[in-house]
Amino acid sequence: MEALRKEAEHYTYADYCKWDDDERWELINGEAYAMAPAPAWEHQDVSGNLFLQLRQFLDGKPCKVFAAPFDVRLNADSYDDTVVQPDIVVICDRAKLSGTGCVGAPDMVIEILSPSTTRHDTHTKFRLYQEFGVREYWIVNPDAKTLTVHVLENGKYYTSTYTDTDIAPVHVLEGCEIVLEKVFAG
Repeated sequence: MEALRKEAEHYTYADYCKWDDDERWELINGEAYAMAPAPAWEHQDVSGNLFLQLRQFLDGKPCKVFAAPFDVRLNADSYDDTVVQPDIVVICDRAKLSGTGCVGAPDMVIEILSPSTTRHDTHTKFRLYQEFGVREYWIVNPDAKTLTVHVLENGKYYTSTYTDTDIAPVHVLEGCEIVLEKVFAG
């Protein structure tokens, strides 16, 4: 995906220091490239802990788990204008794997909330994943130490909430349970 560029001439570090703190940019040979904010270490810790449990469960099984950055092209078979990069995805249909990501809806998507992504993850991506048929969508809140699980049934998500003392079943992976105490252990 090509980065968005600021319109203007050759930028310097002095210019960079004046830009809005809510936006992150890289300068490469004087050209500015937009970046998503880097997640906090807590976000990375939770992501790693979740990934590890899923990876261990899936060892030797046909489904695969992937961590960001990983392109998910939800409507690649039509307009191909929707690409997201969830924190973690599980894909059981290996025919969907292509290049740097997934073509079509993954079986499971996990988003870990950050202050800058909360609304996007809980509203925009919720509707998007439901519309495109992601069978299970997890939203993890590291600050509250909660997990909200959305399971797709008849085109609509049904929701359950778990805390750090619970064990959460993964509905798309029979027999898989995630120990949330280990997820939020950081």
